[in-house]
Amino acid sequence: MKKITFETDRAPEAIGPYSQAVKYDGILYCSGQIGLDPETMQLSGSDIVSQSRQVMKNLGEVLKASGCNFNDVLKCTIYLADMDDFAKVNEIYGEVFNELPPARETVAVKTLPKNALVEISCLAIAN
Repeated sequence: MKKITFETDRAPEAIGPYSQAVKYDGILYCSGQIGLDPETMQLSGSDIVSQSRQVMKNLGEVLKASGCNFNDVLKCTIYLADMDDFAKVNEIYGEVFNELPPARETVAVKTLPKNALVEISCLAIAN
């Protein structure tokens, strides 16, 4: 088996030594996305709603560049800077995963890169 990496300019470039996604043995591992606008590399807004929408858009672009889509997602991990934002993030997440949602966990963390409010990573079936 060969490890294949994926990058797209339609999602923020990696801000460290990692790939946006890696495919291996039929599974796509998508690195966590925060609410960065890929053109400006700045957070899309200071509120949880705008950042969550950008996160889901970024994840969708990484999945697309890898030949996958949200229907292929098996599991997500959501990292929140403030668990009080859970309901708002859950609502936006539910707009994308409205049928047969993947497994997931949500954890509160002290801080996220660039002081983002939310980060989401996922695993998907690689086509």
